[in-house]
Amino acid sequence: MDLLGATKKPHALVIPFPTQGHINPFLKLAKILHSKGFHITFVNSEFNHQRLLNSRGPNALNGFPDFHFETIPDGLPPSNMDATQNISALCASTRNNCFIPFCNLISKLNHSNAPPVTCIFSDGIMSFTVKASDQYGLPNILFWTHSAGGFMSFKQCKNLMERGLIPLKDANYLTNGHLDTVIDWIPGMMNITLRDLPGIYRTTDPNDMLLDFVVEQIEEASKASAVVLPTFDALEHDVLNALSTMFPKLYTIGPLELLLDQTSESTFESIKCNLWKEESECLKWLDSQEPNSVLYVNFGSVIVMRHQQLVELAWGLSNSKKKFLWVIRPDLVEGENSILPPEIVEETKDRGLLVGWCPQEQVLKHTAVAGFLTHCGWNSSLESITNGVPLICCPFFNDQIVNSRYICREWSFGMEIDSDSVTRGEVEKLVKELLEGEKGKKMKEKAIEWKKRAEEATNTNGTSFLNLEKLVNELLLFKS
Repeated sequence: MDLLGATKKPHALVIPFPTQGHINPFLKLAKILHSKGFHITFVNSEFNHQRLLNSRGPNALNGFPDFHFETIPDGLPPSNMDATQNISALCASTRNNCFIPFCNLISKLNHSNAPPVTCIFSDGIMSFTVKASDQYGLPNILFWTHSAGGFMSFKQCKNLMERGLIPLKDANYLTNGHLDTVIDWIPGMMNITLRDLPGIYRTTDPNDMLLDFVVEQIEEASKASAVVLPTFDALEHDVLNALSTMFPKLYTIGPLELLLDQTSESTFESIKCNLWKEESECLKWLDSQEPNSVLYVNFGSVIVMRHQQLVELAWGLSNSKKKFLWVIRPDLVEGENSILPPEIVEETKDRGLLVGWCPQEQVLKHTAVAGFLTHCGWNSSLESITNGVPLICCPFFNDQIVNSRYICREWSFGMEIDSDSVTRGEVEKLVKELLEGEKGKKMKEKAIEWKKRAEEATNTNGTSFLNLEKLVNELLLFKS
């Protein structure tokens, strides 16, 4: 029985940016907060709410009395229910259209049977919520779902523009060596070039909406009550030191998966927010494979690749003669079905399994999985660390590029492949190296080392564990 009593419960309104890669860490955070005694209202876009019901069944979001789901419109016209919406359009639309529906939701909740809203946990790129929290006198914690390196890279957007480095003058700047310009003035980030920074910086449009959007979101972050990052101090020590001087209320609370494991939130196992139907039969297939024999391949929830890239990756996997589990979303290939050449499907049918979506964390925990070919989204990168899995990094855009650089050159548990010019020969070579080569062995050792350090950070008295306690205590003590 909750000793605080329903009326006294702090009520956290939790709102992620409406894509799978943001919803996942937010749901973990919401469950952790719930275990600390918070009443939770989790806000999805109407579009994603419908997708969740389609993928998980009509009762999937009924929730519980003190953990429930609400929706607000994202302002975009209806689109394919099986595909992620255009990210630029989503950024522009949430920024321009979500403020009033969000305020209306706060008012509605404050006049409902639930305890009044006492704090807002909002996505770092949904900063219209800062204005809403000011209006209602609530603390607003901005949760950036990126690495500290990714966050710092976005923080420098305005600086890069003022120095004339971005946007690029024209398309020649992509190939004339300009991207190799050394950026030696970003605090806490050594030996960085323009090429290592987020892909949005490669635009040639002088009025690029995303650059303006990033600058605005970062400026709003300095007005938030706190900024939270899903990373841990030992992993990104230098850049976190630099960020903490810019954002005094900065909390690292990662990996969330390990903090969630410590709670007794088994009641909420059933609450999931996957926008595609998970095919968990793949776990049975993994059960039938030998330990450390399978390469897991997944490019996350928003990457859209060219058909040629898909074909080169497929031939590389096929020619490696290794076993693989490959997640191919229905919308993975630009403008067409994500269908592999039939001769590859035939050639690999005894050692390859193709699925539309899967429970990734369970896959990465599986003893059969030896490595992961990934786009290097931060969720996937952290989940690899949590499970001690070495990587082949194939970043496509945005902060994936920064993550890949750190994984391969600083943290030493990955090898990089260029997604733009990916060839079957290179894929074959790296897959063999990862699964049976000397370098692969060293990377595995490094991955295990980082796994131990992630566990130390989230254990009682670890930095992430203590940061979470501190954040929660400050929120509980906040008096509006």
